[in-house]
Amino acid sequence: MALEIERKYLVINDKWRDNVIKESAMRQGYLASQPNATVRVRVSGSEARLTIKGRSKGISRSEYEYSIPLQEAQELLDNHIAGALIEKVRYQVRCGNHIWDLDVFDGANRGLVIAEVELSSEDEGFLMPEWAGEEVSSDSRYYNASLVSHPYCDW
Repeated sequence: MALEIERKYLVINDKWRDNVIKESAMRQGYLASQPNATVRVRVSGSEARLTIKGRSKGISRSEYEYSIPLQEAQELLDNHIAGALIEKVRYQVRCGNHIWDLDVFDGANRGLVIAEVELSSEDEGFLMPEWAGEEVSSDSRYYNASLVSHPYCDW
């Protein structure tokens, strides 16, 4: 079983911009969002992926991810998504020994900026960047699957 272990934090300033390694615009939507699993389609540049994620248990959950043809992913996003699309730019940012994913949301979630760090175990240590604020790993409002039906602009 593939396992995703990640911590999420709100971003409190723009100092992360000095350490950007890569950026990519993303569109994603959910084919299914149930308490036990979500099924997501994501397009980023010329890449497309189908991802199935299990129920979160603390900061861990099962995750299965597969490449799919770009045209099929775009058709799924345009015709078969339950709810709104998530639009964001993801920046990969180096901090210490980790590469963080920093998402700057657009559309109905404009103004929301979240940083995530993937870990190899729940107790793995990492350098906390000065631009990371409150941890929101367990706050379901910040899950992308929640943001499609309860966007940040409505909070």
